[in-house]
Amino acid sequence: MIAEEKKYYVSVILPLAVPKQYSYEVPAELVDQVKFGIRVEVPLQSKLYSALVVSIHHDTPVAYKARKIVSAIDKLAIITETQYTFWKWMAAYYCCSIGEVMNVALPSGLKLNSETKLILNPAFEYDANELSDDEYLLTEALGIQNELTINEAKDILNKKSIYPTIRSLLELEAITVVEELIERFKVKKEKFLSLTSYYLEDKSKLIEALELAKKSEKQTNIILAYSKLSRENPLVSKKDIYEIVGTESGAVKALIKKGIFDEQELEVSRLKKSDEDTIDIHPLSEEQVGAVAQIKEHYKTKNQVLLYGVTGSGKTRVYMELMQEVIDAGKQVLFLLPEIALTTQIVHRVTKIFGDEVGVFHSKINNLQRVELWKSCLNGKSILLGARSSMFLPFKDLGLIIIDEEHDPSYKQTDPAPRYNGRDAAIFLANLSGAKVLMGTATPSIETFANTLTDKYGVVEMTQRYGNTLLPAIEIVNLKEKYKTGRVKNHFSDTMIETIEYSLSLGEQILIFQNRRGYVPTVSCQICGWASHCMNCDVSLTKHMHFQEMRCHYCGYKTKVPKACGGCGNDQLIEKGIGTEKIEDILKELFPQANVSRLDYDTAKTQSQYEQILGDFDKQKIHILVGTQMITKGLDFDNIAVVGILNADLLLQFPDFRAHERAYQLITQVSGRAGRRAKQGKVVIQTFQPEHPVILDIVDNNYSRFFNREIKERKQFIYPPYFRLIQLILKHKNAKTVGEAAQIVALELRKTLGKRVIGPSEPGINRIRGQYIQLITVKMERKQESLVKIKQEVMRVRSVLRNMPGLKSVRFNMDVDPN
Repeated sequence: MIAEEKKYYVSVILPLAVPKQYSYEVPAELVDQVKFGIRVEVPLQSKLYSALVVSIHHDTPVAYKARKIVSAIDKLAIITETQYTFWKWMAAYYCCSIGEVMNVALPSGLKLNSETKLILNPAFEYDANELSDDEYLLTEALGIQNELTINEAKDILNKKSIYPTIRSLLELEAITVVEELIERFKVKKEKFLSLTSYYLEDKSKLIEALELAKKSEKQTNIILAYSKLSRENPLVSKKDIYEIVGTESGAVKALIKKGIFDEQELEVSRLKKSDEDTIDIHPLSEEQVGAVAQIKEHYKTKNQVLLYGVTGSGKTRVYMELMQEVIDAGKQVLFLLPEIALTTQIVHRVTKIFGDEVGVFHSKINNLQRVELWKSCLNGKSILLGARSSMFLPFKDLGLIIIDEEHDPSYKQTDPAPRYNGRDAAIFLANLSGAKVLMGTATPSIETFANTLTDKYGVVEMTQRYGNTLLPAIEIVNLKEKYKTGRVKNHFSDTMIETIEYSLSLGEQILIFQNRRGYVPTVSCQICGWASHCMNCDVSLTKHMHFQEMRCHYCGYKTKVPKACGGCGNDQLIEKGIGTEKIEDILKELFPQANVSRLDYDTAKTQSQYEQILGDFDKQKIHILVGTQMITKGLDFDNIAVVGILNADLLLQFPDFRAHERAYQLITQVSGRAGRRAKQGKVVIQTFQPEHPVILDIVDNNYSRFFNREIKERKQFIYPPYFRLIQLILKHKNAKTVGEAAQIVALELRKTLGKRVIGPSEPGINRIRGQYIQLITVKMERKQESLVKIKQEVMRVRSVLRNMPGLKSVRFNMDVDPN
């Protein structure tokens, strides 16, 4: 009797929030194609998904009958073993499924399901003879029906798997997809022309070619265009020739037929090439030389180092020195920035030095570029620069991770899961990869600085600005006294006005910081107290004069500016507060001779808009720039003499245990934009609390005093870094339902976790996007065994709630280490 061959199964990750990995049977004809890290097409219920293979085995599933995989999508792995380990850690630490991690980690072009819609590229021109029968049939169907799902396309072609056909049409750029998912999977190709060997061996013979083409002006122009473009490379893109002579495919075909040109199709990159020559990096200052040496010394015994340098001390130059050494050793560098759109200058500086060795990965690049960058990282691209999501790239040999502005709250992902902290996750990734970490900031987070005091991290300080420029002088304006004596005009004290006037008279530039966009935050009635509120959120609507609308900054709801009170009909409404839009108008009135502009989410929604404003500011076309926290990050201009902060109290009074830390960081960072070259800058801070300890710490540039006071309070009230937190966020459209669910969760958790459980409570804004919110906070000891047990208990209670009648629809999100 012949022994039955063992069946092969694969365990896969689906880009879904499923708690366990599914196993699928591998058909005999696909056994040789299946390997770790490739995508396979698998059925789940009535849909098809692209799933990642993470193991191959002979274990037949017991709980369910394994279905068969439909096809293998890739030939080579698109993730690494290190990535998979990283994903597993992230899922465990941040209490989510590995499918949710995969969903965030993979570029959307590498994810796919059967409801993905295909559309015909209207610019696609094709010869029916150049397409296969299936390709032609599908393009014809799309031309008639406008769009098709993958399932509908399967019905038309009457085939079980049509991914090869879709892939080839994508490569031809004949079709695209609504979600732009598969698009990134394809390789871009272009057609190139080169002279045939007869003319290539002796270019003087081009005269003969011109003689052959003399009867056609178009053919002659093509030969001349080729001659011009081929000086550096004998292969010239047809597209480049067409840009000079116009689209003349018939003339090109005639020249090929005459034996003058050969045509070939080659793979090309979509990644943007640097259009500038690289420059030599300027020499290190004495302090920077010392900093580099200290960092290397720390790396002998530690993997993480904090570079704590005052604003303008030249931390970026230190980064570059270490980056060069790492790439010279054949390893890769990951350079993390808090928000890529807000750090244009740093991206430019790094690219200027390292040229095409730099790949920039973020949400603003198109889908095709993202997949190519993914593949180039897998192949060993030297420097990857990006926001927190770039840590999910498939590094071949990671040697260094730089985390610039490590304190920045933008490193924390809030939605969707995993709700990870980019700084903390990057440190784990570095340990996994055997890489070093360098964190840079002028205002360290409390947790990071505490780790330097326990000798977990090394610390290197840079106390001098580059070029020995002085730190800005800070002047505190007491708004209480100014209002009492009538020396405030439209929110600007006489001190602030005089400082701006003097600076403008010298041809200098000014930044005005107000962390609230719009015209005014509230429009209300002083008779009955009515205020214009969002219909979906428990917040007042912000007035935007430019759009003549009231807008919600949480859900995007818009409505017209009210002409009268919605309650009593009073038409004398009052406006409370002030936003960047109104400040811009006030400054134009106060300083009519100055060009005033604004940098916030309304004026800089796209990177190009942001770069346009910064470009104008750099060219000194803008004299006064008003902005939100966008202006606190990465701006390095020679001519900023004054920074004005209108109301520091807004930052200090926020109801959060990190409020003082955030206030210190924001005010110090925006202050650091002033006087970054030869002349000392000036900072004017308006406040009703001039004696507030945080304000005094900022004036004295005394981080140590600030840290010691904060850390003492954190210890007293059991907050990080002494304890860790999990915030449980329960949401439902019905306030009573979510309140009941929160009480049950808190009661159940207290049975095992006791006083570690705080709440439930309503947040400051208790309804967002139509969902009422309840918060429960769990405080966890830092011991590893305690962390694991507490997380397991919280996840158990979440499962209990999901199985309770009437409460299944309550959303239960877990945020580990909330900001």
